Amino acid sequence: MSGHSKWATTKHKKAAIDAKRGKVFTKITKELTVAAKLGGGDPDGNPRLRTAIEKAKEANMPQENLKRAIQKGTGELPGVTYEEIIYEGYGPGGVAMIIECLTDNKNRTVADIRHILSKGNGAMGENGCVSWMFHQKGYIVVDKAVANEDELMGIALDAGAEDMKSEPDEPNYEIITAPKDYENVKGALVAKGVKMEVSEITMMPQTYVKLIGKEAEQMVRLMDALEDCDDTQNVYANFDIPDEVMENM
Repeated sequence: MSGHSKWATTKHKKAAIDAKRGKVFTKITKELTVAAKLGGGDPDGNPRLRTAIEKAKEANMPQENLKRAIQKGTGELPGVTYEEIIYEGYGPGGVAMIIECLTDNKNRTVADIRHILSKGNGAMGENGCVSWMFHQKGYIVVDKAVANEDELMGIALDAGAEDMKSEPDEPNYEIITAPKDYENVKGALVAKGVKMEVSEITMMPQTYVKLIGKEAEQMVRLMDALEDCDDTQNVYANFDIPDEVMENM
């Protein structure tokens, strides 16, 4: 699990930095619009929209921008129609990758993703080539310095979590839930004042590919390039990179 934990934490910190520059607003706006279109504009009855609103608030998106994005999704305001597309492929060292996109131009997006993968020593694959290696899960990371293991485990498991992992050489606890139980577990932690480093619905790999040296550097650059693409919403990969390598990047 350490590979997922390290990248999820790094990504979360990077998103916080990007948010200060307003860089993430485009991605969040798309997600708000699509979520509202698919499930309606009421967050109480639309978990996907509720999650998108939380991300918007974390990024300090202006309330007016948030409101307009939702209204475009519900049809109250005119807006662009976005299509959800999932690409699968491989990164350096044979790492399996799933790339979720929202786009108003499928041809542009597939060309961009193919180019980024090729340039990053990766390759596009066929649909289904790697998705079987991942499971959708609720995923929460808590710093060991802010929580007692037994108390945290009690809260999480009582709220419906599937598992809580604590590796001796890792700085964080990892809490895994079924997607349907994610909000219950997160809510229970919030109610107890537990600060979460990462909380998300994600695609978790069943196995990991350990990377070092040049391949590790290439993989991090590829992840950054894919996540910087305006049409990319989420990137999942089954790499594990040692702490010292990740820190040097």
